[in-house]
Amino acid sequence: MNYAVLFFSLSCVIVAGSLTLQAQDAPSPGAPPWASSATGQTDGDLSTPRLKVRADLVNVYLSVSDKSGYITNIQKGGCAIEEDKVPQKIKDFTFEDNLPLSIGLLLDTSSSQRHVMPFEREAARLFLNHLAMPKDETFLISFDSNVDLLADFSNEPAFIQQAIDHAAFKAGASPAGRSMTGNGAIGGALLYDALYLAAHDELQQAAGRRVLLVVTDGNDEGSQQDLKSAIAAAQKANTIVYVVLTTDKSSTDRRQAYRAMVEMDRLARSTGGRVIDVGTDQRKLDTAFTQIEHELRAQYLASYTSTNVRMNLPLRKLSVKCGEGEKVQVQKAYYVLTDESGDE
Repeated sequence: MNYAVLFFSLSCVIVAGSLTLQAQDAPSPGAPPWASSATGQTDGDLSTPRLKVRADLVNVYLSVSDKSGYITNIQKGGCAIEEDKVPQKIKDFTFEDNLPLSIGLLLDTSSSQRHVMPFEREAARLFLNHLAMPKDETFLISFDSNVDLLADFSNEPAFIQQAIDHAAFKAGASPAGRSMTGNGAIGGALLYDALYLAAHDELQQAAGRRVLLVVTDGNDEGSQQDLKSAIAAAQKANTIVYVVLTTDKSSTDRRQAYRAMVEMDRLARSTGGRVIDVGTDQRKLDTAFTQIEHELRAQYLASYTSTNVRMNLPLRKLSVKCGEGEKVQVQKAYYVLTDESGDE
């Protein structure tokens, strides 16, 4: 991975004053969704009325559960999709239990996590052992005052495990040349920068179902990105985010912990994932990863052609409902990316 390129990508995010979007069909399964030169701008910055929106095939991944567990026998007419509150006609509805995964592991190595680093490393190992198969690819990022790519995409678990073992709390800046951001300030926790870079720079063109697992206490300090732009980057990359909260309860400020929980819950739910607060409880960790494995290996893929023609709203909100009493986990929105020329 060329870190100069990655740093240049983030720098463009901060410096660029305009948004360049490219027209492209929504992906077929296993293909990249919407190619993007994302700038990390918030929802309110994305209004571009002079651009032309195409009617595209939209692919939506979802999992459905009830009190008995995950449901795997729903037929095409068993769910309904609305886009911006307008019903859409589902063209295809299939159960996908063998999708390859592109997995990003993000470990918080900031000062607030110094006492739980061994547990964080164990969480990453467990996730890899539970989920990763030979057809899957995984990368590892750590974040503190910098965002460091410790291992790029690999389908060799031993390589990723070795990188996990080297993830450690750092009191100051990272060595020159390793950072994806080049910040280097002491005492930071660049959570949102790490999320943005993982989604935009690593997962944007990745194959298969895209997943981010973030092991953190949920607190950000010093990021150039914010929560909205991190969510937008994940949605544009069609990436589901799971957050595993690992905190030292004895030294955690309750108000700060509550705020972190609220923000991480918003992040996860917006992408179809969820937050799992495990503290430092090994049993909770095992249970959580078993559940995540079931969710990711038992998903439906619903496809429809959007009827939405509003050119100034590239962000489209999704709502999916299935049977009564059934809970649906799904990405809350997606982005339609367009070309300035308006050409289809």
